[in-house]
Amino acid sequence: MLLNSLFLLLIIGVFGLIIIPAEHRLLLRQFSLFITALVFILSLFLWLGFDHSTSKFQFVVNNLWLPVSNINLVLGIDGISLFFLLLTTLIFPLCLLASWTFEKGNLKIYLISFLSMELVLLLVFTSLDLLFFYIFFEAVLIPMFLVIGIYGSRQRKIRAAYMFFLYTLFGSLFMLVGVVYIYLSVGSTSYEILSITKFSNYNQRWLWLAFFASFAAKVPMLPVHIWLPEAHVEAPTAGSVILAGILLKLGSYGFLRFSLGLFPQACIYFTPFVFSLSVLGVVYTSLTAIRQTDLKRLIAYTSVAHMNLVMIGLFSGTVIGVEAAILQSLSHGFVSSALFLIIGVLYDRWHTRGINYYGGLTHTMPIFIIVFLFFTMANLGLPGTSSFVGEFLLLVSAFDANTTACFFAATSMILGGVYSLWLFNRIAYGNIKLVGCDLNYREFVVFLPLLVGTVFMGLYPDLFFSAMHASVSNLVWVDLWV
Repeated sequence: MLLNSLFLLLIIGVFGLIIIPAEHRLLLRQFSLFITALVFILSLFLWLGFDHSTSKFQFVVNNLWLPVSNINLVLGIDGISLFFLLLTTLIFPLCLLASWTFEKGNLKIYLISFLSMELVLLLVFTSLDLLFFYIFFEAVLIPMFLVIGIYGSRQRKIRAAYMFFLYTLFGSLFMLVGVVYIYLSVGSTSYEILSITKFSNYNQRWLWLAFFASFAAKVPMLPVHIWLPEAHVEAPTAGSVILAGILLKLGSYGFLRFSLGLFPQACIYFTPFVFSLSVLGVVYTSLTAIRQTDLKRLIAYTSVAHMNLVMIGLFSGTVIGVEAAILQSLSHGFVSSALFLIIGVLYDRWHTRGINYYGGLTHTMPIFIIVFLFFTMANLGLPGTSSFVGEFLLLVSAFDANTTACFFAATSMILGGVYSLWLFNRIAYGNIKLVGCDLNYREFVVFLPLLVGTVFMGLYPDLFFSAMHASVSNLVWVDLWV
């Protein structure tokens, strides 16, 4: 019932926005913020009522859809999906609050796109049926395509929107073939039935590759990462936050839930392949980030590097590696979202993302610089922040699995220090180039939950590990090694 109430609220929110006249812009903003904030508060009760001792799905909702064909819309959460759901419900109200002064285009369509996107994302993270997962997984493309294509900041926004749409859609066509084959061979797309179905090694391998084509484009992994920097640069600030904070997690969640859960032997077989691509992605995108002159493009490349590091943890074959990968995904959702919001603050004041135009902001925006410094340190893995816990445990698990991969993956911490400190130095110090006002109350409130969450996750990660441990242990020990 509690899980259903989240979806019901968002559906009411979408229809409410449709009914409210477009000229009542303040009411549209207030109503959408109220709905998303209420959804976040209700989602916290899922965490409070979650049973840490079991790996079974909880708060299960069984909605019959096509009972004749044995295809049902079943929703539920476990320790793996719980925190992705909480991250989603947190980021959306912050995005709406951050874009409170956004005036470009039709505000009603803008807000409807965001509430629709949140609804579909929650369905993705809670769907326990493979076919419906695929439908919701692809449905996310539509509202984000509109956000980038309509509300982007430059003329290249149409090209960026099509790159985002086509890159991610093309890979998913292979996944659709796999889903159809699974249904025809098993007779069901229920995750709980498929999880106890043993596919042959040959079928596991080609199905793994079909799913890999879809999930790798979402992570993104090399060489299908080209769409991400382009989409980030052209999207409005809130769109970039959703892209980095949540949409990139769809790929890692897909690997975790379906690739590891349904094709364990294929995962072991393709681990060297995944390690090679991930290490190449970490090093290449980190080096590429160093030479960027656009603020958004730089942070976009760092996002690719961090998510490829997550992939190494996912395929380490250890409980600690998978748990660290989930924690690092959550940490990336907090830190990268904050960094894109920081860029949004600068862009709102001076309408440029060129690094060369900024300098000396320590003198004119001290509170902003303190926030920027904190998230810069979090981005490079400072002890006491969530990134340190995730990256350290990831590298420990990678060392056990493959020392060579661990060595090259560890270069991300060195290269991360290079581009993070270089960027902060250019923005904060030097001659004063632009004069503007410091963070206002609304902007500070947007950053506060992300700041508190980053510190809390870094100082007390056991609260997160304890909730996911049963589900991850069941996934790794049962599926991978039995």
